[in-house]
This record gives sequence, C-alpha cells and structure tokens, in this order.
Amino acid sequence: MSGGVDSSVAAALLAQSGHEVIGLSMQLYDQREGQTSFGTCCTIDDLHDARRVAARLGIPHYIVNFEREFETHVVSNFVSEYAAGRTPIPCVHCNGDLKFATLAARAEGFGADAVATGHYARVERDAATGRYLLKRGCDAAKDQSYFLFTLTQAQLAHAAFPVGALDKQAVRAQARALDLPVADKPDSHEICFVPDGDQAGFVEKHGGAGAGGAIRDIEGRVVGTHGGVHRFTVGQRKGLGLSAPAPLYVLALDADGQRVTVGPRAALERVSLEASEVSWIAGPPPVEPRRALAQIRYQHAAAAGRLTPLPDGRARFEFDAPQPAVAPGQAAVFYDGDEVIGGGWIA
Repeated sequence: MSGGVDSSVAAALLAQSGHEVIGLSMQLYDQREGQTSFGTCCTIDDLHDARRVAARLGIPHYIVNFEREFETHVVSNFVSEYAAGRTPIPCVHCNGDLKFATLAARAEGFGADAVATGHYARVERDAATGRYLLKRGCDAAKDQSYFLFTLTQAQLAHAAFPVGALDKQAVRAQARALDLPVADKPDSHEICFVPDGDQAGFVEKHGGAGAGGAIRDIEGRVVGTHGGVHRFTVGQRKGLGLSAPAPLYVLALDADGQRVTVGPRAALERVSLEASEVSWIAGPPPVEPRRALAQIRYQHAAAAGRLTPLPDGRARFEFDAPQPAVAPGQAAVFYDGDEVIGGGWIA
C-alpha cells in the first residue's frame, strides 16, 4: 500500500471479496534527519495515508523497512547506469526486486498466499499449459505491464492486480463510494527519489558524475562542451546549450570517452535493437524468429516487427518501420497482442 488511490482500492476490492487482507507499506529512505520531501510517492505522508485507508477498511497495516534493498537494487543502479551513458528505468527494478521478490518473502512470514498491488495489469492462467500470463491492464492509458516484465512464473503465481480490469475513472469512483481518504489524491509521475526532477544533480551527489568532454556532430566536429554524459539521454533536445540552424538531438553517448554526439532528428531513427538479460515471462524463448510488438518506453506505442532470440540471454528486434530514440538502458518489452512475451534491456 503506497498511500495512493490505486493500491488503496486494490486492498478494498480484495477485502470486499472476502479475502483476509494485510496492508504492507515500504519505507524506502531514512527520514530521521528531517527529510520530508521524497517526491509525491513513498513519503511519510503517504505512509500515514496508507495507514488511514487500512483503518477505514478494518485491516491490519505494517510498515516494512526496505531502505537497504532500495539503495542496493534501485538507487545504486540508477546512478551507475547514468554514469555509464545509459538511461535507467528504476521502476522495473523496484517492482521486480522489491515488490515481487523481497516483499513476497516478507509476505510469506504473514502466511499470505499472494501479493497484491495497485498496478494496471492482469494475470491469467493458461488452461492448456498451466502457465501464468501477464497481460496489459484494461485501461490503455494507465497500463503498467511494461514495468513488470522481469517477473518470474513463481512470482506471477502469487501476484494479484485487482484494479487491472478497471480504468482510472472507475478506480476513483470506487474509492469515493467507499469514502477512502485518498479518493482524489493526485497520481505520482516523477521518479520518487528525485523529487525535483534533477537526475543529473542526484547522480552527482551520489558520486556518479563524469569529468565532462566534447559535444560532437555526426561528422565528428566539436560543436560544444558538456559537464558529463550523465547529464544526457539519447533523444534529448533541450538543455544542450548549442546554437544551430536546425534542432539538434543527442544521438549517442560514450561514457569512456565522455563524448556526446548530436545530430538531426532523422538520425535518431533505428530499424533494430538488441536487448540483453531477456526475461521470457510467457515461457521458453521462441525457437525461431516470430512476429511481435516491441515497446521501448513506457509511453511509447508498441511497434510491430520481428523478434529473434539470440544466445546468452539476448534478443534482436527488427522494426517494420524505423523508431526514434531507442535509448540504451531502457527496457524493450515484447508483446503478442495484450500478452507480455518477455523483455530485456536495450544495449
């Protein structure tokens, strides 16, 4: 229970269905030194909201301390990826390594059969194979299956997404009908541990800054200087500090040489990508190339193409039409319609 409306309604729906529900909230950072701002997610106020909802529903509520795990699996990865010239996606690590790994282990201590969250996603079981399928949430605008591709069959077997079949409007209506105190609480959009949106400043504060170097165009000419590749991401246009007759975009980042390459938007387009550490959530890897859809960012419209498994946990995806800003470090999640086939990290 994050203290938001989605997880609150998820708990309420389970309680209404007759399940014995225990509310768990994650404490992710140390607030003893007076730090009160941690974005609009995971603050001490959010923990209080979760407790108020639990009291309204008449269920027990516990706060579990995940400070060390959050630092290890999420924050440290975020800093090291930016320092390496890649664009991290911390929500995937938070979901896979905390909510459905560490949290599931804690839940076992309560004798719980499943871990439920407020994600807009669905889990179904294939009657023919017995395997668990991860599918998109019914609200296309809120679907969060993209963040869950690392879940294993064992985790899916004990996962529940009670709001996955609802849209956001219905979730808020349900919260109002139950008189939950968070019914009209705004959604969180930023990275929870970077409340001011200054990713570069956060990386610098945590020792991940580079020395700075040259900004070059696609011909190799120096067109400017920069303060470290951690300040950029592939596809970025704003904040380059360059004057040019046409808009320039970040095309590539070289952390070893502290080099940023810029060029026109057309040069951003790629016809293929390679992903590593691919998790085949729907079953064994395909034996041969197959048709699929690939989503390369959370808000990206999935694009059609050919998916080919490769050795060493890798996969290649060839797009039917070129796609812009395929950023290393982001997740490429592969779909068959609404079902998640698998996903990996863009190389």
